[in-house]
Amino acid sequence: MMEKRFLSTMEHFWEENDRLLDYRPFPAVEDRAAYEGLPWELRQAVISRGEACLGYEYPMIRATDYMNFKRTGNRVDFEKLYFERRYALNSLVVAECLEDQGRFLDDIINGIFVLCEESAWQLPAHNSYVRDTPQEILPDTAQPVLDLFACETGAQLACVRYLLGSRLDRVSPFINARIALELERRIYSPYLNEYFWWMGKDGESLNNWTPWCTQNVLLAVFLQGALPGTEKTASLKAVTLKAAESLDYFLRDYGEDGCCDEGAQYFRHAGLCLDGAAWILDQVTGGALKDLYAWSKVKNIASYILHVHVDDKYYINFADCSPVAGRAGVREFLFGKRTAQPELMLFAARDFKATGSDIFADEANRLNLFYRMQTLFHYQEVMDYDTSRMPAHRDIYYPSVGLFVSRNHTFCLAVKAGDNDDSHNHNDTGSFTLYKNGHPLFVDIGVESYSAKTFSSRRYEIWTMQSCYHNLPTIEGLDQQNGAKYCAKDVKTAFHEAESSITMELSGAYPMKDRFGSGMEDEPGNPAKTCKKHYTRRVFFDKLKNRILLTDTTSAENVILNFITYEKPEVTEGCIQLGALAQAAFSGAKLMSVEVLPITDARLQTAWDHDLYRIRLVMADEKFELEIE
Repeated sequence: MMEKRFLSTMEHFWEENDRLLDYRPFPAVEDRAAYEGLPWELRQAVISRGEACLGYEYPMIRATDYMNFKRTGNRVDFEKLYFERRYALNSLVVAECLEDQGRFLDDIINGIFVLCEESAWQLPAHNSYVRDTPQEILPDTAQPVLDLFACETGAQLACVRYLLGSRLDRVSPFINARIALELERRIYSPYLNEYFWWMGKDGESLNNWTPWCTQNVLLAVFLQGALPGTEKTASLKAVTLKAAESLDYFLRDYGEDGCCDEGAQYFRHAGLCLDGAAWILDQVTGGALKDLYAWSKVKNIASYILHVHVDDKYYINFADCSPVAGRAGVREFLFGKRTAQPELMLFAARDFKATGSDIFADEANRLNLFYRMQTLFHYQEVMDYDTSRMPAHRDIYYPSVGLFVSRNHTFCLAVKAGDNDDSHNHNDTGSFTLYKNGHPLFVDIGVESYSAKTFSSRRYEIWTMQSCYHNLPTIEGLDQQNGAKYCAKDVKTAFHEAESSITMELSGAYPMKDRFGSGMEDEPGNPAKTCKKHYTRRVFFDKLKNRILLTDTTSAENVILNFITYEKPEVTEGCIQLGALAQAAFSGAKLMSVEVLPITDARLQTAWDHDLYRIRLVMADEKFELEIE
């Protein structure tokens, strides 16, 4: 039975209380002392961002721009226009709050009306009313869809009104009235009266959408201080109970170990938005949820981002996650503070300081106005935090996802066991990544810019999703299959001060074909069928000798070993030279080819500054060894 901690806490609150507290997370524009008390350099940097948007021409979005996704599958063109509008409005609002001279107001009002007059706030890629069904070519303005970015837009406009409401009223009372009207129509009413899959129910699989949407709905509601209509208290109660139950459903699908199966990049929308939603509920109830931050599962969720950090900008990545998953900052710092984890606070503070002057560079900060304000008003606290030492990274195994992480002063090694049914899944069971001295060595490519194909039945036609473009074998002409049944078996891990290791059986991640003959069997009750020839992978890390040893043994024939490298490889007999960074000796295989993997996609180019490489070795024996040092 699902544990309903959030819901039971909120139900208990309402049994003993009849109202909520006003939600005032940071000062509105009237509190001039609060804004003038911010560091001068910070204020000037943020105002200059706003000045760059003075006279801003909000880009036109035509009906055909919306329709283009359905026609071509291209998501990027529409989303560029859509997000640029919101980035500019945020920059103008923060600048006006800091300066309060009115010179940004006209451009802000233009932005408010541009967003309010959009036919829909959901992206074209999310324009459907039932999960995993085809998108409508145009939105139905009478039936709003609550997707990630409709909820983001609701939170953004609510935050604008919260911050600048009094200044907007000086111009016209109809500005705030228009915001309130659109929030009621597009956020409050559908949230309370409709069901969207991310809200959760028994049998519904959830992901980062749940806390991300829930947090932003709560912001849209509580930054306004009221819901429309005469049944204000009843409506607010309904919102809190519905949000609490959604968070419980989200946690139901999360492992006790706290591992985000979507990767570090999505932790910012999964774990951090869980914290955001919980903290809003805690604040409006006067601390009813504070005990939840002592829950080991929540603490584990918070610390995940520290454990998968490699060095500087790099993170351990798998699935759709990028190895450059964005700097940590105020949100991670506050999650660490709330869960009483000084190492997480230290890590977040160090990473935030490494950001430099552009404190809103992170994509989430650019889009979410609440995050920008949160960053402003916790800036000094984070900057003053003692970061004179390095945070302690430790070896860890996350059984819920099968993620193994081990490191010493030279290497950071990660191995992905688990299965091929992660959220944002790639067929990557058994793959490994390796960094040396903070630099990528053997890598996970990540994902290209999202398109219609990315989240469709044709997902695994995309090359980056396929196991042969991971550090994995192709066995008798077959690559791995997607699905929970295609998984690693007999996983064994060991961690010691001087060494660590992981061993697994990989044959079950590969599908069966008739041509395999007697070496293959049906798996009872599994119509998908899986390979029954064994393929065992062991990765051993000798920390004292700075040596990684990968050993593959198999009874299969015709095995091609695929390795993706960041450095251009020079392969000679039994040796792979990876630039000046590392050398790897191998035995039991012969070179088939070295291929250049062109990095031309814009999303991949944010992670990799040059092309990657694929080494293909033909296994010549039942045992292959790769020793890296």
